[in-house]
Amino acid sequence: MFRARRLAVLACPLLLLSTAACSHTGSDDAKPRESSHRNPADGERNRLSLTDAIGRLRTAPESRAGYTRTKFRLWTDADHNGCDTRQEVLLAEAVKKPEEGKGCKLTGGSWHSYYDDRNVTDARGLDIDHVVPLAEAWDSGASKWTAERREQYANDLGAERSLTAVSSGPNRAKGDKDPAEWMPPAKNAACTYATDWVATKLRWNLTADRAEKKALSKIAAGCTQAAVRYSPAP
Repeated sequence: MFRARRLAVLACPLLLLSTAACSHTGSDDAKPRESSHRNPADGERNRLSLTDAIGRLRTAPESRAGYTRTKFRLWTDADHNGCDTRQEVLLAEAVKKPEEGKGCKLTGGSWHSYYDDRNVTDARGLDIDHVVPLAEAWDSGASKWTAERREQYANDLGAERSLTAVSSGPNRAKGDKDPAEWMPPAKNAACTYATDWVATKLRWNLTADRAEKKALSKIAAGCTQAAVRYSPAP
C-alpha cells in the first residue's frame, strides 16, 4: 500500500539522485507528486492551480484553546503489518531502501530531505513531519473532531502529501508555524511546500487565517505551474 507511493523517488531513474534534481527545481518543482497508493475515491481527485486551491480555503480565525499534543495519537500500525506510521513513511520515501528486520527495525538506506535539500543516510536524523502541524490542525478545525478522527489525521497514510521524512533540524525550527511564519530553507522547496500545505488543508477541510492565506498567495505568484491535487479524507 503506502510503501509504494513514492516508488523510485517520484519516478526518478533508479540512481541515488536527490529529489531536488528530479522534482523540486525549476518548473518541475510545481509538479504534483503522485501516489501509487490510491483510495477508491481517488478516481475523483480534485486538481486545481495553486492560486485557485488557496481560494478554496475557508478563512477563519484560529484558536489553540485546549490543545495538547497528546490529543493526536501518533505512529499507529493501522494495517497490522508490524510497521508503524513512521516506519511506513521511511520505507516509502527511501531513495535507497533500508534493510527491514524483525519488528520493522530499519537499518541502512538513504533519504532526501527536501526542506533543506539534504541527503540523509541515518534514519535517526529524520523526523516525520506533519506538513500541516498538529497544533495548526487543531487551530483550524481539528479541535472539533473526535479522538478517532484526530488519530486518522496524525497517521494519514492515505495521502501522499500529509507526511514527509525531513531532516530534524528544519523540522524542529518549523515547530507549529504556518507559512506566514516559516518556510523551508531550501530555495527550490517553496512551491512544493505550499502545494503540500494547501492540499493537506483541503483534504481535511481545515481553515486558514488571513495572514496564512496572504503568505500562500504571495508564494503562489512565483509558482505559476503548480497544481494541487487532493482527495477528501474518508
